[in-house]
Amino acid sequence: AGFVEIGVIGMTNQSDFTAVGRARYFEDYVAGESHELGTVTVDEAEVVAFAGRYDPQIIHTDREKAKSGPFGGLIASGWQTAGLMMSLYATRYLSDASSLASPGMDELRWIRPVRPGDELTVTVNIVEAKQSRSKPDRGVVRTDIRVSNQDGEEVMSMLAVNMISCREPG
Repeated sequence: AGFVEIGVIGMTNQSDFTAVGRARYFEDYVAGESHELGTVTVDEAEVVAFAGRYDPQIIHTDREKAKSGPFGGLIASGWQTAGLMMSLYATRYLSDASSLASPGMDELRWIRPVRPGDELTVTVNIVEAKQSRSKPDRGVVRTDIRVSNQDGEEVMSMLAVNMISCREPG
């Protein structure tokens, strides 16, 4: 209910926009708005299992050997961090009713290590929402995504581009 000031970017009531299962359309993505998508906890068994399959480096797979590594302990793969972010992004930001595809992302950064037990919060800032001239039934939404740990430290950032259907074309 209402508007809360976060720096220079406004954050609308989370329940209005980010409810799981809410049908969101292009018109709902307003440039300048910010939304917190929720939190997800990093599980140690999942860190090891994910890395064992997709990123088999000792810093991700072996708790004891990782202690003497550059991070002083086990850390999650950056790709797992991106996957954890995506679990919230897909359910609380995109919508099955309108999400068409993504031509890609830019500027993916893993800023700080993510450790088992961390609680990650995902915040999105809508940078641009532009309706297509050639296909007026959709628009392109550019989103700045920030992932922070329980201490408020940013651990990952990226810029995403999504094609979203309009509620009412043209």
